[in-house]
Amino acid sequence: MNTKGISICITSAKGGVGKTITTLNLAGLYEVLQKKVLIIDFDLAGGGIAAALNLAFNKSIYNLVLDYTNNQYKNFKDYVVKYDNYIDVLASPKDPRESGKIDPKYIELILDKAVNNYDIVLIDTNHVLDEFNISTMDLVDKLLLLVTNDPLDIKNMRNLIAILKDVNYQNYKVILNESVLPFKKYFSLYDIKNIIRTNIDYVISKNFYLKNIDTIVMNGKIITLDSKAPNVFSKDYTTLMQLITDLYNEEVK
Repeated sequence: MNTKGISICITSAKGGVGKTITTLNLAGLYEVLQKKVLIIDFDLAGGGIAAALNLAFNKSIYNLVLDYTNNQYKNFKDYVVKYDNYIDVLASPKDPRESGKIDPKYIELILDKAVNNYDIVLIDTNHVLDEFNISTMDLVDKLLLLVTNDPLDIKNMRNLIAILKDVNYQNYKVILNESVLPFKKYFSLYDIKNIIRTNIDYVISKNFYLKNIDTIVMNGKIITLDSKAPNVFSKDYTTLMQLITDLYNEEVK
């Protein structure tokens, strides 16, 4: 059995598709399964994981890399901030100017230390196909691609899928997030599959649309850790639980 943790990158072909909220919800469900989780915020210039969880932090990814470069690095846990007994966060830099100083060559170092300290490592990113994100996608165990029922997003996803297939990526799953545009259904599930030329593995339904998402975020809450979530969002809670179970079992095997 693999003694290392599993690394999962949540990405997309367009911004505003729900990556950060999805990352947090997956972390919550892995906590339900009593897995130790680290969320890495690789959206270096505009990451919102720590802010979403109301976490104050003194050290970030930038400090980790800086200390490692200057031979001052000692312990990986010195750079993470605790959300609860199961979830920790390695935050993006507070100062966006520091993001450009983080060399992509340190991604492998960060991920290696992360999977040796946690059962599950969830990586939140932006949608830009730059050297940093491509290197991350190359190194993680699993990719989760979020797409919405939006014409531009679907066209961008078609291009992203074509690139992944061209470089022989086979470790990705596609999630249709209908909760982002719950009142707009431009295409059927069948249409979307044909347009992006790959399967939709999971669907987060419009019923997962949260009218009070502003309150949830301001309070630093994770939806899937709410005791009412399994009943209020029964279908989508089951879908997300199936997703995380599938990812874990595939890697363990």
